[in-house]
Amino acid sequence: MQKLAQNIIQHVRFEQFIIAVILISAVLIGLETSPEIMLSYGDWIHLGNQLVLAVFIIEAALKIYAVAPKLSGYFGKGWNIFDFSIILLALLPSTGEFAMIARLARLLRVLRLISAIPELRLIVSTLMRSIPSMANVMLLMSVIFYIYAVAGQQLFHEHDPEHWHNIGISLLTLFRIVTLEDWTDVMYTAMEMNPYSWIYFVSFVILGTFVIINLFIAVVINNLDEAKQERLAEMRTPPSRDDLLKELAQTQKALLSLSQQLANKDMDTLINK
Repeated sequence: MQKLAQNIIQHVRFEQFIIAVILISAVLIGLETSPEIMLSYGDWIHLGNQLVLAVFIIEAALKIYAVAPKLSGYFGKGWNIFDFSIILLALLPSTGEFAMIARLARLLRVLRLISAIPELRLIVSTLMRSIPSMANVMLLMSVIFYIYAVAGQQLFHEHDPEHWHNIGISLLTLFRIVTLEDWTDVMYTAMEMNPYSWIYFVSFVILGTFVIINLFIAVVINNLDEAKQERLAEMRTPPSRDDLLKELAQTQKALLSLSQQLANKDMDTLINK
């Protein structure tokens, strides 16, 4: 039975079925936002949510049974803990003081799509791996922001106090500029005071938008390559003892068959002589 459970959870059709259930769950959650639909089909939607939860519970039970009694084979993986936590939250009663938590737990079921699709897991793992390197980029960006904020406040606060009144407002203005949202309006206002003010804005856009964003992209791509290599290494798992014994038995059987054929050929040769 345990071998059957392992075959089920590893089958591609089972994975596709779970993805389909997650998508159905997302549709049901969206339908719950419509009072008119809930008034007409609320009971059916509630039944659908219960069936989705039942499927998730059965899936978790199969995965736990497949690795029993070594529960570390299930709970030792972060994605399994994530899925199990969502199931526990979904079991909270949807009435009383836990009603809001239960609704949010149903919404979290959509996130299971990440754990169900290997490609999405790879992307999320890459982003998590990139956080330490991104911290260094964020530090560099903070230094650039601070320098330009102080310089902008000193240069433009008298002419354009709305955008450069103090360092806090200056930082917000620089954030607007780095998003490229109507930043030219701020630049043209500053150029009314000094026509060479464009140097300040263009240099900041180049540093803040193009250089920093490209650094973020470079960090993510580098960690994506490393994550792919680790995933390939995990897929190249060494054969188990049972697999080796099975392969050895097949080899012995093939050798016996070959020896039998050679013996029969020698016998035919002696008879012909």
